[in-house]
Amino acid sequence: MTGSAIYRGHVAHTRPGKHRLRYPVFMLSVDIEEAPALNRRLKFFSHNRAGLLALFDRDHAGKINASLRPQIEAKLREAGIAWDGGQIVLLSMPRLFNYVFNPLSVYFCTRRDGELAALVHEVSNTFGESHFYVLKPRASANGAIAQACEKEFFVSPFLEMDLAYEFQITPPGERTSVGMIVKRGAEVALTASFAGERLALTDANILRVWAGNPLMTLMVIAGIHWEALKMWTKGIRFLGRRGGAAAHKQTAA
Repeated sequence: MTGSAIYRGHVAHTRPGKHRLRYPVFMLSVDIEEAPALNRRLKFFSHNRAGLLALFDRDHAGKINASLRPQIEAKLREAGIAWDGGQIVLLSMPRLFNYVFNPLSVYFCTRRDGELAALVHEVSNTFGESHFYVLKPRASANGAIAQACEKEFFVSPFLEMDLAYEFQITPPGERTSVGMIVKRGAEVALTASFAGERLALTDANILRVWAGNPLMTLMVIAGIHWEALKMWTKGIRFLGRRGGAAAHKQTAA
């Protein structure tokens, strides 16, 4: 697992036969123990203070002004994951001009010998709520990490609750990728992915990626609502929050 870096690439979503999108984005990969030192070393990166590009602990985990490490350690303990206090690397969008919305942040938790112990997926919705999926890694045929779980948290008014997630993830290295397939039984309801190439976390590269996408974090939330409008005009079933829960209950009955 490499240290802190920038990953520049694209987010893509596909609803088979119905809708697709693709947007340029960049994400930060930060060893959470390095954040204070990065704050001191870099002019354009800030930790827990406003700046051009910033990481705030309160944007993640319990949404409180407290260190992320003990909060993620607690998630590992709750899930029964054996971990000896190794490295935790957070892959997430940064704040730009003091604003961010992260639909998905991933914590890569490695043991001291470098073995990956677990991935903690922090999923957030536009209602200000978050949910954590703490999953053990499993190597897939292509060398990526494969994981799966049942959906437990409301995210989209166009998707019911009775679904399952399948992840294919390449940990941060020269490149990184996070792919998710949302399954409705054997049917694919949605595929979503981020794939990016590594840039060193330097002031020059921060300015480079910001200049190429200066309003990225605002465009994320704007894009979510714009794509929702386009899906609604295409006639894709809008369940709403209560509708998604009702669909889940009907399926379970």
